This record gives sequence, C-alpha cells and structure tokens, in this order.
Amino acid sequence: MPKVPCILHPLLLVLFFVFTTFLFASSQVFSPATENAAFFKALSTKYEDHYKDELSSLPKENKKDFEEVYKLRWENVKEVFDKKEIYTSAQAQQYLNALVAEIVKANPLLQNQNFNCYFSRSGVPNAGYIGEGIILFNMGLFKRLDNESQAAFILCHEISHFYLQHSEKSIRRYVAAINSQEMQTELRKIKNAEYGKRQQVDDLLKGLTFNIRRHGRDHESEADSMAIEFLHNTRYDVSEALTTLALLDSIDIDTLHIGGCLQKMFDAKDYPFQKRWLAKEEGLLGGHAQLKKDEPLADSLKTHPDCKLRIKFLEPMVSRYCSSTSSKNVVNNSKMIELKNIFSYEIAEFAYTSENYTKSLYYTLELSQGKTADPYLVAQVGKIFNSFYAAQKIHKLGKLIDLPSPYYPGNYNLLLQFVQNLYLENFASISYHFLKQYYPLLDYYPPFTSAYNTSKKISQQ
Repeated sequence: MPKVPCILHPLLLVLFFVFTTFLFASSQVFSPATENAAFFKALSTKYEDHYKDELSSLPKENKKDFEEVYKLRWENVKEVFDKKEIYTSAQAQQYLNALVAEIVKANPLLQNQNFNCYFSRSGVPNAGYIGEGIILFNMGLFKRLDNESQAAFILCHEISHFYLQHSEKSIRRYVAAINSQEMQTELRKIKNAEYGKRQQVDDLLKGLTFNIRRHGRDHESEADSMAIEFLHNTRYDVSEALTTLALLDSIDIDTLHIGGCLQKMFDAKDYPFQKRWLAKEEGLLGGHAQLKKDEPLADSLKTHPDCKLRIKFLEPMVSRYCSSTSSKNVVNNSKMIELKNIFSYEIAEFAYTSENYTKSLYYTLELSQGKTADPYLVAQVGKIFNSFYAAQKIHKLGKLIDLPSPYYPGNYNLLLQFVQNLYLENFASISYHFLKQYYPLLDYYPPFTSAYNTSKKISQQ
C-alpha cells in the first residue's frame, strides 16, 4: 500500500511545541502554598491547652499580675495562628524538623524537652521563641542565610532561650519589679501629686522597661553561649556562628535602589513616569525626618543589636570547638536553596494577604530585579496597584499601607512617599500601562489575566 503523505505533521509539531512550552512555563511559575485551616485550628487548640495548664501552676503570690502577663503572651501566640503566619507546607516542615533533629539527637539535654519549630511567613529577618514551646524561624531571615550551619546556630540560639526559660525569668523579674516596695512607694507619690501624673507614670514605666531590656541583652549573651554548646555537639560547622552574627549585624542595610527601580518599571511609553511621584513633602508632617547621628541609638534600633560585641564574646569558644570533621551542610543543601527561593515569593504573598500592600510591593520589587517577565511578580504588581485604587476609592488606603517614618530604611521610605504622592487615577493608569507591556505574552497565567482586565476596566472609568 502506498504511503499517504501526512500534511498535518508540521501543524502538529507547532501545536505540540506551543503546548509543551505552556506546560513548562506554567510549572515554573510560583504558586503560594495552600493554607491548612485544620492544621491552624489543631495547633491553636493544642497550645491554648498548654497555656491553661501554665496558668494553673503559677505562683500564688502576685498571681493576678502573673496571669495578666501570661495572657498578653498567649494573645501574641494566638495572633500568629489567627493571621495564619505559620507556613503549613509539609515538605518545608519536614526539612525544618530534620535540621532540629540533628541538634536534638546530639544533645541529651534536649531529648525530653517539649518544643516545636515552625517557619513564619514574615519577611522580617528574625527568629524567636514566643512562648508555649513555640520557636518561629522567619522566612525573611532564612532566605538570607548561606548554609545549614548558620540556620542551625539560629535554631540553637532560640532553643537556648526556651531551655534556659528566659521568657519566664523576664516575666518573674517584671512582676517582682512592679510589686517591689520601691515601685509601690513611687506610685503612691505619683498618686498624691497634683499635676503631671500621667507623665510621671510613663517615665517610671520607661525606666522599668529599660531595665528589663538590659536584662534581655544579658539573655542574648547567655543564649549565644548555650547555642555554641549545643552546636558543637552536632555535625554542623560551629565557626558559622560567627558568620551568622556578622550577617545579622548588616542585615538591616537597604540595598535596593528604589528610585531607579520605580522609574524603570513604571515609565511606560503611553504613560511616562512623573518626577513629582518621588518628591518628598517638606514641612512639619513631611520629609520623614532623619534621626540624629547616634551610634549607640542606631545599633539599639537594629533588628539584631550588639552583634559585634556578641562576636567578640563568642570567638574564644568557637576557636576552642572548631573541628575539621564538621560540615556547613548536613541535611539537604539543595532543599535549602529551593526553600530560600520559594520563601522570597511567600513573604510578598503573605504581606499582601495580611493587607500590608506597601510591604508586599517592596518585597515584590526587590525580587523582580533580574527576573524579567516573571508571571507571578508581574501579576502581583498589578494586583497591588489595583488594591491601592480600590482602597483609596473608599478612603481606607491609610489602613493598608505604612507611612513614612524616620525609623524605616531610606529606600523603603522613598517607596512609601511614592505611594503617598499618587492620586486615584495614577494607581489605575500605572497598573494598566505596566501590565499592558506583558499582554498577551502572559495571558496564559490566570492571575495576570485577572489583574490586567481589572486594571483595564478601572483605567477607563
């Protein structure tokens, strides 16, 4: 039988190429992890029961004061669950559990301790023991680390806070202070004063807060020392404790050139960037005044103060414990790299779903550098500007954004000033003309299509 020529082959090849390209592109696009509502409810119930057990075992003396402080701590913990801050990805939790297991199995002191570590979706570069046996490792910090040993030191530090009961000691110290004879005498004096009672109480509490904070710094040093003791028993590289502290010392430095970034991204052919969008308002309420140059104050305002002193204090211990058999990465370095990339996206998503649109925009712009036409990031910028528009239209934008402040980094302040300078029509037009550059290239991505259609509609109103 003679062969019949197949004239569909070229067309089929083209269709196959388009289809496979679409599948590949779709598979590479970031997709936020699904929130596990049942997981949050179970955790909240579990830790609330733990909190109630704590209340029943508080000292009888000054019990009311203890209950008030423990209630405040529990409300902070509960807010973590209510805001769905904990990352519920099973693979991420398994990886974190593996890091912690390396620490626990090497330290008999920890093997019967009741604590749990979770990734927080916060972009703040920090970690913390928040009470009730809960340690949070913020994505904003994890994504900045270089290796697993650095992550292990941070975990050891927070586990040390838990193990040494620093939170509970601070609470006992606070309750003792407010019930001391000296404090009660001062309060009686204020009560009998004729004028300025409010100011005198504020000053008294500021002094108490300062003393508690100073003792908190002592706790940091103690936790560092204990962390080294825990870390050197493991296979992790103990010298990475020092590189971690050096990283923390500079982690607040703002490297994104936001002015150039904004001009480059939002200078559309049919809607050019306007210089007034970046103009700083001057006067009493404008210009987000700068803090006076004060090195001790500047250090105290850092997310991680005293790092240089902490490094100097730990150097002898680290030198004594350094081992040639240790490793920077023990569990799975490839998984760490993968999670760092995912977390960069997750913090932008979490800021948006938490309704802090300016933080989400900053994280999105930061991640967009070098990622031309990333579908998620392009759509996210459009979503944020569309949300700016919707909130401004009903006069609620001020509740969903940060305002310029001398306590924010300069580049973030410039972004906040940019948002302050835009009118309602600017939000709509910037969104539409920005997204229009990527249409129809990204039309296969539903969030992009939705943002584009919304921006097109509102810009024509």
